[in-house]
Amino acid sequence: MTFEEIKAKLKNYTVGIAGAGGLGSNCAVALARIGIGKIIISDFDVVSESNLNRQYFFNFQIGNKKVVALKENIRRIDPEINVEIHDIKLNESNIVSIYQKCDVIVEAFDLAEMKKMLIETCISNLPDIPIVIGLGMAGWGDSNSIKFRKSENIYICGDEKSEISDQNPPLAPRVGMVANMQANTVLEILLK
Repeated sequence: MTFEEIKAKLKNYTVGIAGAGGLGSNCAVALARIGIGKIIISDFDVVSESNLNRQYFFNFQIGNKKVVALKENIRRIDPEINVEIHDIKLNESNIVSIYQKCDVIVEAFDLAEMKKMLIETCISNLPDIPIVIGLGMAGWGDSNSIKFRKSENIYICGDEKSEISDQNPPLAPRVGMVANMQANTVLEILLK
């Protein structure tokens, strides 16, 4: 399949991204670069200087809402992509209304309880929509430990063990690897 054929097919799909931090911002940019038709992004946070070590934002965007800054960055890549943003903290009651028309949902949260809540909500209320999650990307090195695994309608990208902490922070190389693996998994699902 040529790149033009891929873009022609992808323009008909919608991908939801839950979180606009390290995973979400980098995954959204990867999907924008290949011409996904619509991206729905939800996050309530603002860009801070500490985000710049791994998130697809720029120094001049510090203090801006992440969803607004990310939409701006995607527009610079491809103004034809429909980017719908929600400046909101996701919960069990708003996930369904925001993501119900998506072909795939990408989980991009830092906190384990938020990951669990999104997965459980989607399994219960949106069981036919595949979920691509990031699990285990903290630190550096050990590139071969990052892998992909499928469990029913859940696609897991990461090493599944590297938990984020002050001594094992999330850094651009491994976060980027997992975010791009998530984007690649979305492509596998959509292009079959």
